[in-house]
Amino acid sequence: MATVVTEKLSRLFINVRQVPQLLAPLSPSTVSSSEVPKVFWKPYIHTGYRPVQQTWRYYFSTLFQQHNEAINVWTHLVAALILLLRFQQLSQRVDFGQDLHAQPLLIIIVASITYLTFSTLAHLLQAKSEFWHYSFFFMDYVGVAIYQYGSALGHYYYAIEPSWHEKIKGFYMPAAVLLAWLSCAGSCYAKYRYHQSARLLSRLCQELPSGLAYMLDISPVVHRIYTAPPSERADPALLYHKCQVLFFLIGAFFFSHPYPEKWFPGKCHFFGQSHQIFHVCLVLCTLAQIEAVVLDYESRRHIYSTLQGDLAHNFSALCLFTVTCSVLTAAYMARKVKNKLSFKEE
Repeated sequence: MATVVTEKLSRLFINVRQVPQLLAPLSPSTVSSSEVPKVFWKPYIHTGYRPVQQTWRYYFSTLFQQHNEAINVWTHLVAALILLLRFQQLSQRVDFGQDLHAQPLLIIIVASITYLTFSTLAHLLQAKSEFWHYSFFFMDYVGVAIYQYGSALGHYYYAIEPSWHEKIKGFYMPAAVLLAWLSCAGSCYAKYRYHQSARLLSRLCQELPSGLAYMLDISPVVHRIYTAPPSERADPALLYHKCQVLFFLIGAFFFSHPYPEKWFPGKCHFFGQSHQIFHVCLVLCTLAQIEAVVLDYESRRHIYSTLQGDLAHNFSALCLFTVTCSVLTAAYMARKVKNKLSFKEE
C-alpha cells in the first residue's frame, strides 16, 4: 500500500514539475531583422520580429505577446468586434432580408468587417514563412478591394445629392469596380515584384489605383459637403462624413511616409510606427463612415429611393463580381510566389 501511494505522489510531483514547461513560451522571443528573411524587413525597424517556421499555434499565441505587429493586429481586431456588435444592434431594427434599400448598407458593413478581419489575420500570421507572408497580404489586399467597393456603393446609394448623381450615374459604379480590382491587383504585384526596393514603382502600382479609387468613391460625399446649405451643415451624418474624410487623409499620410520611426530610428520597434498610426486613423475613418451611412439610410430614404429605384440587386451582383475578380487575382499571384520560391530553393 505504501509503495502504491509513493508511486502516485512521485507521478504527481513529476506532473507538477512539468507545469512551468507547459506554461512556458511556445517559441523564442522576438528576433532582429538579421534573423528573418529580407521580405519581412520594415524600414527603420531593426528588431521585434517573430521567428519564422514556427507552429501555427505559436503565431496565434502571439496575439497576447509583444512584437512589432501586435498593435497592428489589435487595432483592426478590436474594430472588427465593434462593428460586429454594431451590426447586431442594427439587425434588431433594420430588415436586411426584406428591405431592398438596406442591401447596400449590409454590403458596406460586411465589407468593413471583412477587410478588418483579413488585415488582422495578415499581421498576425504572415511571419510563418515567406510564402505565407505574401499569401496573407494578398488576402489583405482582397479585403481592401471589397471595402473600397462597399464604400463607393454606400456613398453612391445613400449620401449622394441628385445633382451629382445625374452627372456620374453613367460611369460611377463600373469605374468603382474597375478601380477596386486595380487596387488589389496593383498592390499584389507591387508586393510580389518590388517589396522594399524600387519604392517609386511600388508606390505607383499600389497607391495610384487606390488614390484614384478614393477620389471617385468619396466624390459624392465631398460634393454634398460643399453644396450643403447652412441649415444642413449641422446634420450629424454630414459631421460624420467630414470626420471620415479627415481621418482618411491623416492615415494616408502615415501610410505613405515612415514617420515617426524615421525620426527616431531604433525607438519604434513595438510602438509608434507609421503603419500603426495609419491603422488607428483607418479604424476611426471606418467607424465614422458606418455611422454616417446608417444615418443617411435612416433619414434620406425619400431621396435615394427615387434615385436608385430597384437597382440594389444589380449593385449586389457587382459586389460579387468584384470579390470574384480580386480573389482570383490574389490566388494567381500566390501561385507565382510559390513558383518563385520553389525556383529559388532549387
